[in-house]
Amino acid sequence: MKKMFLTVFATVVFAFANFAGAQSLKEVLDNYFKASGQDKLMAAQSFYVKAKVSQMGMDLPMEMKIKKPEKFIVTIDLQGQKIIQAFDGEKGWMINPMMGADVQELSGDQLAQAKQQVDMEGELFNYEAKGHTAELAGKVNVDGKEMYRIKLTTKDGSTKDYFIDVATNLVSKVKSKVSAQGQTVDVEQVMSDYKTIDGITMAMKIESKTPMGSAVILMEEVKINESFDDSVFKQPAK
Repeated sequence: MKKMFLTVFATVVFAFANFAGAQSLKEVLDNYFKASGQDKLMAAQSFYVKAKVSQMGMDLPMEMKIKKPEKFIVTIDLQGQKIIQAFDGEKGWMINPMMGADVQELSGDQLAQAKQQVDMEGELFNYEAKGHTAELAGKVNVDGKEMYRIKLTTKDGSTKDYFIDVATNLVSKVKSKVSAQGQTVDVEQVMSDYKTIDGITMAMKIESKTPMGSAVILMEEVKINESFDDSVFKQPAK
């Protein structure tokens, strides 16, 4: 059960390749940003997401609140118990009744993964300014569809492969390596069922696959520019 929530949080939390030289990395990214509504995303100040996480035969309600700059909180309801992970702009924290009743401060890999979730722009936007590098690694066939593949190396040295559907210019899959419980595991995220909300096109279904199991997140409600007080993200007193 503990591994299950590490899988979910490693997921909660947003692909690309090449025309054999006919297109540049910039062109592929520009087409992706246009298709996904990056300009509207940049203007958004907050997100509210109500979703359902399906894993291990259970459907678990999930709620996420994200606010610029760098604040988020995710709550998963497990049969009346609240599993919470958050970042208040400075510190990350977590409450997991299966690991004890006390509030736990995030550090190391857990903190790094939490910080990734507050990047509303996405890792590929302004990647150079964020200290990342990216390269166009070719056009590949993924599940019968042509995809651009972009290899992103983050400033901390981790790598991700983003795949963009040539036909839609939208992210179809992301492959990455995530540290969990002291080991590095391969994570594959498949994005589908895209929907445009207030000019922003986003995946309403995300399937995450890891050696520890798989999970499917179905977005049930998305609201943009909701008003959240900063106290929502603060760590409660121990």
